[in-house]
Amino acid sequence: MNRIYIVLLTVVFIFSACSRKETVEPAGNGQLATLSVQFDNIVGAKNLQLNTGVYVNATGETFRISLLQYYISNISVQDANGKAYTVPQDSSYFLVSEENAASQFVKVRVPEGDYQRLTFTLGVDSLRNTMDISKRTGVLDPSTGMDNGMYWSWNSGYIFFKMEGASDAAPADPSGQHKFRYHIGGFGGYSAPTINNIKTITIDLRPAGVAKVRSGREANVHLLVDVMQVFNGRTKVSIAQNPTVMFSNFSTGIADNYAEMFTHDHTEN
Repeated sequence: MNRIYIVLLTVVFIFSACSRKETVEPAGNGQLATLSVQFDNIVGAKNLQLNTGVYVNATGETFRISLLQYYISNISVQDANGKAYTVPQDSSYFLVSEENAASQFVKVRVPEGDYQRLTFTLGVDSLRNTMDISKRTGVLDPSTGMDNGMYWSWNSGYIFFKMEGASDAAPADPSGQHKFRYHIGGFGGYSAPTINNIKTITIDLRPAGVAKVRSGREANVHLLVDVMQVFNGRTKVSIAQNPTVMFSNFSTGIADNYAEMFTHDHTEN
């Protein structure tokens, strides 16, 4: 009888240990908790200050930035075993605006776990671009997009990245102001199948801290977003030569540049 009792206790102990282990398995098996991703906009080594900050690009042009907005979407995380969790798409579209501090903290719900990689899209995917308007709500509502200048009604598509500012290098407009404007969109759709400026970015979180997502607290992945890369990336962009870039072939070079804006500064767990 004592032997049977010992065996039963052993089985119960093993089962309990396995159960406890299962509750902490990362990426998709646990309770949903909040993951925050902070998009901290900078210009080179300086913090971005709208209208007042003065910056110099690689071609020696001095400029100020008056507006910065971009869409972040299709967020997913991956654990050490390579297991990924993708945030449901209807809950995965955000408009980051330098004017709106709260918008720079993108918050999603993911299963409890330790995540080593973060993936997201800069832009709005082609499927959502062409969905019925009833499926495009919140920050994707076309009427809202036109209000904040992030939707081309003439092209039926979203502006993924929008940066405007002033520079003496830009030619004077009819009002005598020296402005530059970069409104970048294009999803390889029917109107311009060769222009696809949707960019997928994957961040390795391990060097600066994995995200340990748990209930009852909020892990925050702090990303630095260096918009100087728009000028100084693989394609060198001169304001004098390209003061306005919108729906043109040159926009693909700017999109390649802004895909390199993101670096992981640290994670707050």
